[in-house]
Amino acid sequence: MEGKEEDVRLGANKFSERQPIGTAAQGSEDKDYKEPPPAPLFEPGELKSWSFYRAGIAEFMATFLFLYVTILTVMGVNNSPSKCATVGIQGIAWSFGGMIFALVYCTAGISGGHINPAVTFGLFLARKLSLTRAVFYIVMQCLGAICGAGVVKGFQQGLYMSSGGGANAVNPGYTKGDGLGAEIVGTFVLVYTVFSATDAKRNARDSHVPILAPLPIGFAVFLVHLATIPITGTGINPARSLGAAIIYNREHTWSDHWIFWVGPFIGAALAAVYHQVVIRAIPFKSKS
Repeated sequence: MEGKEEDVRLGANKFSERQPIGTAAQGSEDKDYKEPPPAPLFEPGELKSWSFYRAGIAEFMATFLFLYVTILTVMGVNNSPSKCATVGIQGIAWSFGGMIFALVYCTAGISGGHINPAVTFGLFLARKLSLTRAVFYIVMQCLGAICGAGVVKGFQQGLYMSSGGGANAVNPGYTKGDGLGAEIVGTFVLVYTVFSATDAKRNARDSHVPILAPLPIGFAVFLVHLATIPITGTGINPARSLGAAIIYNREHTWSDHWIFWVGPFIGAALAAVYHQVVIRAIPFKSKS
């Protein structure tokens, strides 16, 4: 019982220095600041903590809700006989960006509010979380996305299949290289925004930063969708692309599917290197 009481008492803050959104220590008004220690590659202690599994459940539920709402929005636009009677591309972009804003706000203090394997991968490269937690998050995000798309299809199978199921593919008129480039740059914008909005040093200096963090992240998703929906339907989230591809399950979707893993992971890695090495000038290896 002692272990359970400790989990309840500490909750999500058991590993607080490695939860990037809304949980970083707030500093005083002076300029003194100590960089949080890098997360270890493996942290077996996490596996014994209820907060670890609660964070994974939060990632699952957030990605589930994300897919459910956004795919329904895409279906509404694609199945309308007149685009003037729908929210259009702008509405789809608002749906994706707005859901990320809301879900990051809801889950930030529990899991960090990643809701995206590319974000998790970028933060892992920056040593913000352990490999144990990163793998667990990615698995739960993918499962949540599959379930979210599956529920949409279960309720409206005919409309789901006729509207393309919200699955990502390179659109006619664009090459696979165009699609890959759009995914790399789009994910770079998103993950760079995540790093900037959740920077622990800024949190220590400016108390409003962690409160406002979900807003620029959601807005970045919105802007990237405006730019890349015509190219790939906008992935920038491998779990979102995987969930829709598995449930829709058409050949043309799978032929392009690699783009929606390779592109986001490259973009996330570039954002991590740029922020940590160039902007923050923090070496990836600890000095110990």
